[in-house]
Amino acid sequence: MATLWRIMLRVWLASASTRRQQMLIDLFPNIVCKALIGVDESADEIEVEQQVLQISKKKADAIQHLDEFDMIVVSDTMLADPDMDRVALGKPKDEVEAAMMLHRLSGRRHRVWSSTGIYFSGQWTFFTDSSIVEFQKLSDEDLVELVLNGSWKGKAGGYDLAGDMSKFASLVDGGESTVLGIAEEAMSVITEISKEFS
Repeated sequence: MATLWRIMLRVWLASASTRRQQMLIDLFPNIVCKALIGVDESADEIEVEQQVLQISKKKADAIQHLDEFDMIVVSDTMLADPDMDRVALGKPKDEVEAAMMLHRLSGRRHRVWSSTGIYFSGQWTFFTDSSIVEFQKLSDEDLVELVLNGSWKGKAGGYDLAGDMSKFASLVDGGESTVLGIAEEAMSVITEISKEFS
């Protein structure tokens, strides 16, 4: 009966991220993955930790008809500039911006922040975590390949740790789920919720 409830649980991942979807699909087989449209994802010039939380809350505020789902997940991910904590590296708009971001991160460590909101049992709870990722020094050939293959598209900082960048980047501290788009603590809570219905 519990497994039936897990299948019937109405869960909405309010994101178009394939990585976030992959993390949750095994937990909730009938999850709906659909991004929010028209949400202002700008943030104040504050610490990146606060910026991702601010945007995550904006996404939550944009959701109406909360009663249509048993659980809703919103999330935002940003990289802190290696030199300035208040400067966030978002998603590159084009190949030139992607190349600039990857070049800036090459051979260095940087911090990745994810803030995730979970709507469950009639209320929102937010979790914000960070992880540290280290890049190898990228050769010009590697940089060109990473830009031309489009692996940067839709990715904060212009890379996907679980994709092509896995050959050049490693997790130094924190959880992988935070880098892939769901705050580590939030992922633990979501997993526990799924266990209640399994």
